[in-house]
Amino acid sequence: MTKLAGVVGFRGYSGQELVSLLQSHPRMEPVLMEHRADSGERPQPRNWKGPRRIAASAEAVNKEGVEVVFLATPPDVSMELALPMLEAGAKVIDLSGAFRLGTADNYKRWYKEEHTQPELLKEACYGLPELYREKINGARLVANPGCYPTAANLAIRPLVECGVADLGVGIVCDAKSGVSGAGRKPSLKTSFCEVTDNFSAYSILDHRHVAEVLMNSSLEETQFSFTAHLLPIHRGILETIYFRARAGMSAEALVEIYEERYGKEPFVRVYEPGRVPDISSAARTNHCDIGVKFDAETGRGVVISVIDNLVKGAAGQAVQNMNLVLGFAETDGLQ
Repeated sequence: MTKLAGVVGFRGYSGQELVSLLQSHPRMEPVLMEHRADSGERPQPRNWKGPRRIAASAEAVNKEGVEVVFLATPPDVSMELALPMLEAGAKVIDLSGAFRLGTADNYKRWYKEEHTQPELLKEACYGLPELYREKINGARLVANPGCYPTAANLAIRPLVECGVADLGVGIVCDAKSGVSGAGRKPSLKTSFCEVTDNFSAYSILDHRHVAEVLMNSSLEETQFSFTAHLLPIHRGILETIYFRARAGMSAEALVEIYEERYGKEPFVRVYEPGRVPDISSAARTNHCDIGVKFDAETGRGVVISVIDNLVKGAAGQAVQNMNLVLGFAETDGLQ
């Protein structure tokens, strides 16, 4: 018997991706949850029958027996809806940054706004399965990671855990994303004429995703430099991560560290020494692809980490978390 998964924010890019993934899931049926009117919805052919719709309310969740609610919404909307959905008995997986940073002070520091549900911050589990699978199992509220931190943490944390990276020198993450990472809401920055034939950096030195990398890879702000860039493409993230390694390291040893950490992970793929992925390697999949280049003479190391920002960086990881929360096979409905 299939279970119902409600999607709030189904008109956005991540929400659309979620609905598509849930439609092919063997155990779930998507339900579109209307939060507010949106005149920007795409037209459909006559006699088109998509997923059914219900109100984004606790009453509707109770009445329909919705098992899990995805909030593909801005942080303020997630804070508004998370508690009522939980009280109605649904699990909640939030794709915004509302519940990722642990405390109201952290949230205010990085998001420049007050947190309206600080009690839920104590309960929320950070939803990066490769690092926190045991905590995610059976959780009520999961904070789906940001797209940039997903690629960064999977690449950086093994280096820090093993003491490979010289943190006195620091780690630099040069990150590039397709335009869909900015969301569907129109803006001058993401309009066609601004993006096409162009390449730009943004949120320099104050990107809100930096906090997720610091917290989950055990770094101090002085040890990590991050710059985000906008690529003139639809989707995909490629991060070039620079570090200095301790003496005696080799490309083969670095790859072995990643293999030991992720060898049994269904959605992390490690490349041979000296070989690196590109954006097309992970496009439209829930994989994070990692490759390493290393110069033993100078101790300079470069890790390339690639994901699809709408799948492993958002909707796919949310489904992966749902599978864990509901006790399904982690790979159900994903590729």
